[in-house]
Amino acid sequence: MFRIRLLCAVLATIAAASFLTACSDDDKAKAAALTVSDQWVKAAPSGMTAMFGTLKNDGDSEIRIVSGTSDVAGKVELHEMVDEGGQRIMREKTGGFAIPAHGTVKLAPGGEHIMLMDLKKPIVAGETVVVTLRLADGSTHEVSGVARDFAGNEENYQP
Repeated sequence: MFRIRLLCAVLATIAAASFLTACSDDDKAKAAALTVSDQWVKAAPSGMTAMFGTLKNDGDSEIRIVSGTSDVAGKVELHEMVDEGGQRIMREKTGGFAIPAHGTVKLAPGGEHIMLMDLKKPIVAGETVVVTLRLADGSTHEVSGVARDFAGNEENYQP
């Protein structure tokens, strides 16, 4: 009887370890399916700025970016621009950025973007800024973009 219980315990442990490994591999596959191209950050002396680029999903299922972090900002949010009361306003995007299977999402001034808030230091043109994106499955994807001067859309990213 003891041997049967021991065998069951060993088999349960192996099954649990296999399940956790499979989930981990799936998370890594989703993070690997995400690529970011043409990424850049608007130079800013203080306050807030944003990262732009093209998010591409080479995988067979949707990838959802739900949050981010960066050493240069106290807070990172995923933002969108919407029409409200006849004006274009910027707000946090509920649910984050959903990138469909084999699809893309464009992050651009005047549209969706990664907002870097409470800057800890000035972001100067030519500097590389790193943002770590967190996906809905818990995996992360690191993105770096070079800062550049940009006056388009007359965006000042102030609260």
